[in-house]
Amino acid sequence: MLDIDFKYKDLISHLRKIKPFDPEIAVILGSGLGDFAESVDLDLSVLTSELPAYPLSTIEGHAGKIHFAHFGGKKLLLFQGRIHFYEGYHLSECILPAYIAEKLGVKYLIATNAAGGVNRNFSPGDLMLITSFIGFNIKREMTELLGISGIKEKQNFLEFPSSVLNSVILKAAENENITLREGVYWYNKGPVYETPAEIKMTRNFGGDAVGMSTVPEVYYAAARGIMTSSISCITNYAAGISDSKLSHNEVTETAGKVKEKFEKLIKTVLSLEFR
Repeated sequence: MLDIDFKYKDLISHLRKIKPFDPEIAVILGSGLGDFAESVDLDLSVLTSELPAYPLSTIEGHAGKIHFAHFGGKKLLLFQGRIHFYEGYHLSECILPAYIAEKLGVKYLIATNAAGGVNRNFSPGDLMLITSFIGFNIKREMTELLGISGIKEKQNFLEFPSSVLNSVILKAAENENITLREGVYWYNKGPVYETPAEIKMTRNFGGDAVGMSTVPEVYYAAARGIMTSSISCITNYAAGISDSKLSHNEVTETAGKVKEKFEKLIKTVLSLEFR
């Protein structure tokens, strides 16, 4: 039986010894969005490859670093890269950023990702605030993981995303005159992109964007009482919506083009009061 507290005891012990402060807010930086870490005041940077039991990221655009940083008077924990289910890792590894955030006492978590646009009103380069998730293909595994960890959900309904944190993000977008789409994120385990028929199904069932990350992390964080929100960078049209062939290069290229807009939004979020 898996005990993730035992599995990561050395990792958490190490981070607790070296942390320069107790972080308040964690930000998980998705594909192509990692440069945000270079735009804030870094107090300590750690290579995840040097941490005990931390899996290696194999995806371009995921640097594999954890930063303790400051911005806007907030104490931050930044994850420059994440671990994906489709890389062959177990869910206990995919939720590791959220698990570390929990163990270090983080109160708020913002997860970002690159996603394919399903909603025909969306275009590559748009930012989308996630209002809900479709992740029924992962719920059983997540429930089992939470149970195995000795964690029981207090109720059947988890609030993720957090209405409080989402309202702060919307206010930040309004203050900066940034167009922020809102929509439902459909989680796909991967490792391959969806077929045109699957995208049509996703749209018919209410999905606005599709991707292969985020849901395990925010599900875990919400179950542990951390207020969580997520923002997708729409980096490409999903399969069947355009004639272009999908590629990870397209994902990182588009994310790079909108990084200034993304950085401005997140920095404004961090300058506001979370209440």
